[in-house]
Amino acid sequence: MSRLSQPFTPTEEAVLNEYDLTPAPTPCSSSTSKHRGSRLNCSRGQVWVDPQSLPNYGDASQIGGNAPECVKQLNNNTFGAYGLGDEGCFGYAVGKDLRFVEVSIDRRQDKGGRMEATTVAEVDVTKKMLNGAGMLHGGCLAYLVDMCCATPSIVLGLVQRINGVGVTQAMNILYHSPAPSGTTLRIVSTSVTLGGRCMTSRCEVIDHHSGRSIASAFLNKMQPNTAKL
Repeated sequence: MSRLSQPFTPTEEAVLNEYDLTPAPTPCSSSTSKHRGSRLNCSRGQVWVDPQSLPNYGDASQIGGNAPECVKQLNNNTFGAYGLGDEGCFGYAVGKDLRFVEVSIDRRQDKGGRMEATTVAEVDVTKKMLNGAGMLHGGCLAYLVDMCCATPSIVLGLVQRINGVGVTQAMNILYHSPAPSGTTLRIVSTSVTLGGRCMTSRCEVIDHHSGRSIASAFLNKMQPNTAKL
């Protein structure tokens, strides 16, 4: 691979400096949180979902990657409140077991220096996720892809002060191989484009232990017209 095709991966400090994400004296989202980070003005007027308005979910200090911890926490919060919901919401029994293990921001020199966000999530395939043949149900996988593949846009939006939360317009999934119970899914999602209202991400779902490809997907989202909600 040529040098130009290699992504430049800045350190967390470099990301903070580049986007002026200076530490704030108060927590990102909740006064009850132990997490402290930067205040991000990602909203432009009325938005569909503002990550900074959501309650804290999970522990961002356990997540790897070079993204600032505040960004990791706000991504967690958005996933928990908007993607997962409460116990009565669809898919909660599956989604609650999903964990983010890495959130990173890279500058791609081969793409004109454009910033690219990547999130990595993992979840173990269990009985409640299987079809009648004892394999991961395609609908369950689509649910996981829809939630995970949305997160790079959230992360990139936070550092670029653009709201990256939207509703799904289209999702294209290719199923490559089955995943039996006990498989650890590793879901690697990467931003493709992020505009004023529309955003696109891609993801690869692999068997964490064998490296076998389970599925790949593209996800298109948009910010809805709040006046019509």
